[in-house]
Amino acid sequence: MTTATAVIAASQVDIANFSASYGSTTAIDDVSLTIPASSVTAFIGPSGCGKSTLLRSINRLHETLPDTSSTGSIRLGGTDVYGTGIDPVVVRQRIGMVFQRPNPFPAMSIQENVLSGVRLRHHRLSKATAEMLAEWALRSADLWGEVKDRLGKPGGGLSGGQQQRLCIARAIAVQPDVLLMDEPCSALDPVSTVAIEDLIAQLRREYTVVIVTHNMQQAQRVSDQAAFFNTAGAGLPGRLVEYAPTERLFSEPAEQATADYVAGRFG
Repeated sequence: MTTATAVIAASQVDIANFSASYGSTTAIDDVSLTIPASSVTAFIGPSGCGKSTLLRSINRLHETLPDTSSTGSIRLGGTDVYGTGIDPVVVRQRIGMVFQRPNPFPAMSIQENVLSGVRLRHHRLSKATAEMLAEWALRSADLWGEVKDRLGKPGGGLSGGQQQRLCIARAIAVQPDVLLMDEPCSALDPVSTVAIEDLIAQLRREYTVVIVTHNMQQAQRVSDQAAFFNTAGAGLPGRLVEYAPTERLFSEPAEQATADYVAGRFG
């Protein structure tokens, strides 16, 4: 009799009994779920239920804030990112982050914005390598055609939607396994939002994408599976209520709280 050994994809994220706190306040409590590789997972739920805290915990950004703590485990490809001897800088290289508001370095050129993270790892890049990498990242972020003739211009001169795609190019230039997005379209106009959603659909082929969104239609459009979080009241910790394939979670939710939220009856 043989025993099959499960193969864990390098970009699969396994969260087990994870809790995160700010001082004495628990933001998210006892969350367990598996985020499959090469897919898009949406975190949904009302404000204050810990979605962004959990997202930031996946690449250890949560711990950069004062007086924070966490318990449980988050594994990337089977390795606990909070394990002894694990360098959080390396974790953040493998798990990139795109924030709610575009945050390019305004005075830095478009090309140098893209390469800024790479230069932290490789202090010496040949001109040819730098140009090739910048073009690859900008093409991957569907921005190359719009900026190829002004790579030396400041990144702050781009439109909001272009700036957000520039931030995505910067995040993927270091070639991460996972890309985290915290409400990446909330500050954008509808046209730019469509461009980012189309880009997410492309990125899922190469990366594991996790997105926090308050837009239920967006969650349905872009994600393969969705996790609904909620809290029992102000000041109480957020908890995972339901996690399922997106179509099923929105059409046949197993929990009444999920049904109420996706139908707009609260939150």
